[in-house]
Amino acid sequence: MAADEPKIACRGLWKLFAPGSESVAESFLARTPAPTAEELAAAGLTPAVIDATLAVRPGEIFVIMGLSGSGKSTLVRCLSRLIEPTAGEVRFDGQDLRRASDRELIEIRRHRMGMVFQNFALLPHLSVLRNVAFPLEVQGIARPEREARAREMIELVGLKGREQNLPRELSGGQQQRVGIARSLAVGPEVWFLDEPFSALDPLIRREMQNEFMRLQATLHKTIVFITHDFDEAIRLADRIAIMRDGRIVQSGTAEELVLAPADPYVAAFTRDAPRARILTARAIMRPLDGTLTAGTVEAKTKVADFAREVEASAQPFAVTEEGKTIGQLGRAEVMAVLLEGRP
Repeated sequence: MAADEPKIACRGLWKLFAPGSESVAESFLARTPAPTAEELAAAGLTPAVIDATLAVRPGEIFVIMGLSGSGKSTLVRCLSRLIEPTAGEVRFDGQDLRRASDRELIEIRRHRMGMVFQNFALLPHLSVLRNVAFPLEVQGIARPEREARAREMIELVGLKGREQNLPRELSGGQQQRVGIARSLAVGPEVWFLDEPFSALDPLIRREMQNEFMRLQATLHKTIVFITHDFDEAIRLADRIAIMRDGRIVQSGTAEELVLAPADPYVAAFTRDAPRARILTARAIMRPLDGTLTAGTVEAKTKVADFAREVEASAQPFAVTEEGKTIGQLGRAEVMAVLLEGRP
């Protein structure tokens, strides 16, 4: 794989549900490559994913978000071919997954992909250790090796000492940790997580987000993460794609979505976002004017991380990038973000 090649990507991806054979939808798209909503309805087809294109870079957390029914879960299942796309291209390490055989797909899912869903899907009659080791057992790995690997993953997610517990003896957060450990046991290159924390209580959810970020700092996985919660997205994501009615409306960093929404829907979606946690010094700085500065702020630092220090100073701060001063900011710029919600 070339250094600049996405780990996983799709181009012009469609998923249409048809009453009957999948070939009906495929034939329709072959005849009508850019159908309108009216044409789809007239053909009796239900669009779930419409002409989706995205590319996930190696090692990044790519969040797909949208309201219920927007198509985000269907899109992720198409990326792993758990659901067969109607049209378009899906590539994993440059390989066209739509051309992969069933056997090749099984091997890829078993050895190179990990999946965690909102439903923990633990096997209730198996201990934590056996649940985590289960995918390795399916692979035919010998018991000593698979249990040793499972114990490593259990310790990694903070459940050491719980190996012999049954799922019913664990809290919701602990059960989700078991699910995460199980998905990591195979050493996946790409990790799909579909609203894994949405069923948890707020405090446990926050704890699991922290745990997730700790794991990512250690493992550096390529992650596709689904959520409907923008606060969760900005905590976790390197980049975000927002979906509506099956389409990817816009993708980019949280800062790009807030500062330059593609349409009124994205603007409304991000309107109440905590801008101090999203916007950087670069986004709110003004040109240098020769004023004596009180200190420096790195251009990529979030407003929330320097707001108190800057607000307490009568003088502006210099904004630096790679050792060079590129602008300045002061109380006015910070307060505009904190009070008005925008730079």
